[in-house]
Amino acid sequence: MRLGLQVPFFSWPGAPGSIGPTFGRIARDAEAAGLASLWVMDHFFQIRSVGPPELDMLEGYTALAFAAGQTSRIELGTLVTGVTYRHPGVLVKTVTTLDVLSGGRAWLGIGAAWNEQEHDGLGVPFPPVSERFERLEETLQVALRMWGGDESPYAGRHYQLERPLNVPQPLRRPHPPILIGGGGEKKTLRLVAQYADACNLFDTGLGPDGIPRKLEIIRAHCEDVGRDYDEIEKTTLARLALSEDGTGTTPSGEPLSTVGEAVERLGRLSEAGIDTAIVGMGNDSDPEAYPLVAEVVRQVEPLRAPGR
Repeated sequence: MRLGLQVPFFSWPGAPGSIGPTFGRIARDAEAAGLASLWVMDHFFQIRSVGPPELDMLEGYTALAFAAGQTSRIELGTLVTGVTYRHPGVLVKTVTTLDVLSGGRAWLGIGAAWNEQEHDGLGVPFPPVSERFERLEETLQVALRMWGGDESPYAGRHYQLERPLNVPQPLRRPHPPILIGGGGEKKTLRLVAQYADACNLFDTGLGPDGIPRKLEIIRAHCEDVGRDYDEIEKTTLARLALSEDGTGTTPSGEPLSTVGEAVERLGRLSEAGIDTAIVGMGNDSDPEAYPLVAEVVRQVEPLRAPGR
């Protein structure tokens, strides 16, 4: 099993002046601890599950580019980009640039978007959900075309590209991995089967007991489209905060766990079929947490999802 870190909160003491130094240190500490990937949300306002919209929020790809300059190995992605935020040609160019400048470490994490508040606030159109899924599928088609070097015109219902030129091409071949976030069974998971290299399912609300059902739906969609189910990396988003004795809480009130408790929980996710757990840590700005993270990474690395 691989572990990744998602950083969703930037309102540290001394912000905004402290944001750059703190986020840079988190990126370096995460890489030194052996974490496989570093993720940020792609939002413009803070989301309600974390705090009020007035809290600090960074633009995702600028933040990842900064993290790329602080690190050399850890993979980088958004969890996830709302399809409404950027024209698909511009999005592909952005992810390609991140991949080239990071030495081939970029992911395209993408979904159908949901936060109407920030769309209204910044004047970004927020079409109905059915149209957002149509735009998502067209964006995936554009990405694969541009990363495949196909410059022929693309004529979709929502997007028209006369010449989808993409130079330079990404370093990672055949292209940066595509991760689709969400668990919608008829649309989202079908798009996973048809286009994605990875899915992302929320551990919260599903838990290890609910995840296998979602994975079986992906498997059925793979059979329908002729895709090898085992080609898809199964990831989840969960919460985790560590301390030596597992007592107390983080500044945000999140319970702390010991290394052993964390490994046990991650083991259940692996048994449920998860290959990579991406965790948000309520104490991610505490350098003392990362030796414990490194021990969790060491202990969960041998875990394999059934059939892997």
